[in-house]
Amino acid sequence: MYELTIRAIDFIQGMTLLWSTTTIPGARPSCNSTATNGCNSATPFQLILLCSALGLMSMGSGGIRSSTLAFGADQLVRTGEEGTAPSKGGLLGSFFNWYYFSVCFALLFAFTCEVYIQDHMGWQAGFGVPLLLMFLSVISFFLASSLYVKVEPKSSLFTGFAQVLVASWRNWHSNFPTHQGSERLYHVAKGSTLEKPSEKLRFLNKACLVKDPKQELTLEGAAVNPWHLCTVDQVEQFKSVLRIIPLWSTAIILGVNASQASFRVLQANSMDRRILSSSFEIPAGSFGTFALITAILWLVLYDRVFIPWASKVKGKPTCLDTKTRMGIGFFLSTASSAVAAVVESIRRDRATREWTLSDYPSSKMSALWLVPQICLSGLAETICGIALIEFFYSEFPKSMSSISSNLCGLAMSVASLVASLIMSLVNHVTKQGGQQSWVSGDVNQGHYDYYYWVLAGLSLLNYMYFLLCSRAYWQEEKLSQDKLKDISDE
Repeated sequence: MYELTIRAIDFIQGMTLLWSTTTIPGARPSCNSTATNGCNSATPFQLILLCSALGLMSMGSGGIRSSTLAFGADQLVRTGEEGTAPSKGGLLGSFFNWYYFSVCFALLFAFTCEVYIQDHMGWQAGFGVPLLLMFLSVISFFLASSLYVKVEPKSSLFTGFAQVLVASWRNWHSNFPTHQGSERLYHVAKGSTLEKPSEKLRFLNKACLVKDPKQELTLEGAAVNPWHLCTVDQVEQFKSVLRIIPLWSTAIILGVNASQASFRVLQANSMDRRILSSSFEIPAGSFGTFALITAILWLVLYDRVFIPWASKVKGKPTCLDTKTRMGIGFFLSTASSAVAAVVESIRRDRATREWTLSDYPSSKMSALWLVPQICLSGLAETICGIALIEFFYSEFPKSMSSISSNLCGLAMSVASLVASLIMSLVNHVTKQGGQQSWVSGDVNQGHYDYYYWVLAGLSLLNYMYFLLCSRAYWQEEKLSQDKLKDISDE
């Protein structure tokens, strides 16, 4: 809660500074007919003010996004169960669905109502409305603070991970115990149920290996130097992160496909954006709202129609497991790129057939043909994104809830860099020998259909990679559960 409070204040401060650039004349460059391009250059003070506003907003929004999901999930933990995580599916899955619903609804408001306000009422109202809404949300958050479940912050997990790496390196030449009762030679945290580390990634187990209890442990049983000796819990938490990396990496290509909105804008600009031959024309930048509308409809139908119906048919609470939803999401993402390639091929063929020596006329093909691929992309991102969040949160220890809830966002950030790299490589390779680049600024001269086929191929490879990773992960999970069951039976 403290992190949320600090970051919310940072965001409000940044938004207030940004709003002040539209209301205070001296906070922005002056414009007149004698200035270059109509406006004077910004002064150092004005640049510092703008950069400070953007910096505070970035820190605030990043902190809010990294904390709200884990903090909200903590509210599902009943009193007296702070050490446990909510069960998989059920209430936890419903919470993630409605959290994602609220995000999509907010984006839909921003892309429609907020844009309309900025266009018709100016930047003062355009920045003032979100500032007012943010202020009201923070006030409501504080008013309900007495009702929240507050989990006390613990030491940094990243520091613990670094300690595991350092301790395992320092104990590299130590031998593992071979005699019976050797599990007692591992450093067990007070109150922990783990008495010995797992055999997976065995080289890390040397980080919690006790060689000389008198020198390495205090009278209370704590490590004298945590950079030389870690607990079994620390080692297993670090292993859980390493085990999840392959599955986490499958979300990168999903993010790459979701970041192609700018290309759809170029396509829409070259197409007929009127609805049913009427005078109303959909703005090219507004086609992304179809993905948000699809996501909102799916979340409502899944949570309020599909799950109740399936539970009624089976006679018990039922929902699609995370593995199935992730697979569906990756498949739909692949289908979205394939549909985009087919539609672009048809659009380009029609546009180039109308080509003349004087210009490149707009294609008469309706821009509504872009809607299926946009809806498939939005549906894939929604289904797979929520499944990934729920999977990470359920599989990680409760102490790692903040990390688990932000792994999906980290994958999307990496995906943006990968998408830029892919586009740069395609542009560099395809324009060799004086040829026209596939991703040319003129969509009729380029070959965006080939580019979409490249993405579809990568998505198909990623889908097969996901099947391999998920099979390996869940087989290992099943073996671990069977082993625990055998131990309990004994």
